[in-house]
Parts: sequence; structure tokens; C-alpha cells
Amino acid sequence: MKHFLQFKDFTREEFEYLFERTRLIKAMFKAYTIYHPLKDRMLAMVFEKQSTRTRVSFEAGIHQLGGSSINLTTGETQLGRGEPIEDVARVISRMVDLVMIRTFDQSIIERFAAYSRVPVINGLTNQYHPCQILADVFTYIEHRGSITGKTVAWIGDGNNMCSTWLQAAAIFDFRLHVAAPEGYAVNTSLIAPHELPHLTTFADPMEAARNADLVTTDVWTSMGFESETDERKRDFVDFQVDAEMMSVARHDALFMHCLPAHRGEEVSAEVLEGPQSVVWDEAENRLHAQKALMEYLILGQVAQH
Repeated sequence: MKHFLQFKDFTREEFEYLFERTRLIKAMFKAYTIYHPLKDRMLAMVFEKQSTRTRVSFEAGIHQLGGSSINLTTGETQLGRGEPIEDVARVISRMVDLVMIRTFDQSIIERFAAYSRVPVINGLTNQYHPCQILADVFTYIEHRGSITGKTVAWIGDGNNMCSTWLQAAAIFDFRLHVAAPEGYAVNTSLIAPHELPHLTTFADPMEAARNADLVTTDVWTSMGFESETDERKRDFVDFQVDAEMMSVARHDALFMHCLPAHRGEEVSAEVLEGPQSVVWDEAENRLHAQKALMEYLILGQVAQH
């Protein structure tokens, strides 16, 4: 049994298998081909943080694969009354085939997985967002081919997305340029020694974006930091991805954003809606990549269709 709690939980070979499955599953979806490998399988989705894309992509995905889902929130379950996460894991995992959790600290999902009888997927924690980077790397490959040897520029908060991009850089052997305001750098405690050679930090976001193959960013104020919104707007004022910044990247560079986006803050409307932006493909690919992920965690490798 495998879990997907951090991006580094899988090998490059496993990701390459998943990307091929994603491509095939997406093609079947576009051709209106019914594909139900997870018939009668049940996904439990546990949300301690609000969600749009994560809920829709997982709920739609499991149904499209022939399975069903249960949506649980803290306020609707005994989690909201302080039941230990270990007890919740032991009970829920006896009743379903797969669990996706979107929560706060990474330790919560690690504790759940330690007591679970079924695979557990990280739908987002404060430290990592592996499903998003799974979709992002697939989207880059879909548009430009191999990401190996390329340069990804991360502009803005050194948050869970940034930390996960660094894990991906080590696995796929590409460079990650990070430009963050002072006080918002990538969490060094999360960096493994073998990941360091893939990371270069910049004080100037324009230099981070220079000659990049992909420029990507996130909101300035992530969930849980709303009280810092005004301060963050001041601190990040020079870190907007705009047309000038994209102009110093490679001429065929892509722009990505995990969404929701705040036009005029971390990205200009011109870039978000522009020809280099693949954010809508990126968002859709959460659905297809996660379908491949759920299929793999429940069934293992399957014969190609």
C-alpha cells in the first residue's frame, strides 16, 4: 500500500507511468469513452480547509472512474469535537477504499496515514501540495515536452507550492529559481540535502524569471494568513508577474498559477489571460492527473488502454 503525502513519495518512474495514464485517461474523457476501473470503490474526502478545485476534481474524478465519494468537513464530524485523528483514521479506513485529506499541518495527514488501512492522498497541507504539482508538471510536458533540464521560476511566497516544486526539481532534474520578499523565503527546514543543488534564490524577481521556461506564482495571502493581508500586499508589491517579467523569460515560456488568482496582485490580468498562460489547462489537468493517481493507488499499474 502506498500513500501520496509528499511529492517525493513517488519515484520518477512512477510519475512517468502516471503521466502516461493521465494522457490516456484524459483522451478517453475527451472522446466520451466510459472507463470505470474503480466501480464500487469509495473515496472519503476530509476537508479541514475550504476548497473549490480540490473538491470538484476529486469528486468528479472518482465518479468518472465508476466510484463514489463521501464529503466530510470538520464541522460535520467528530473531528470538530476533538476525536483523535488516529481513531478517525482507523474507523474511516475500514469503510472506504481511499482517503483524500485537505488540512493544516503535515503532521495531521502523516498521523492519519500511519493508522489507515487504505491509501491516503494529500489534498493540501501548510507544507506541501503534491496533487497540484502533479498536474503542473504534466501540463508542462503536455505543452512543451520533457521538463528535465529546464528552469522553473517561482515568484512570491515560499509556501507549500514552492516546497513541492523543489521536490519535483530533484526528481525530474530541473532548476528552480525562487524570488521571495525578505521574510517569505522557502522553508529551509523542509529542504533535503539532495534538493539544494536544484535551488537558486534571488532577491530580484526579474532575475529569477530571466530565461525561465516556466514562470509560476500563487496568491500573496494563503489560507490561514488572512490577518496579514495588508502587510503582505506591501511586502509583495514588487513581485507581481506582469508582461515585463514574462518578457525576460524565454520567448516560449509558459505561465502557471494554481488558482484562485487575484488579478492585479500576484499576476496581471494581461498575463493571466494572455497567450503564454496555461492556467485553465492546468486546472483541468488536476482532474485527469488525480484520476490516474487514484487508479494507481487502488489498483497498482494496469494494462494500457
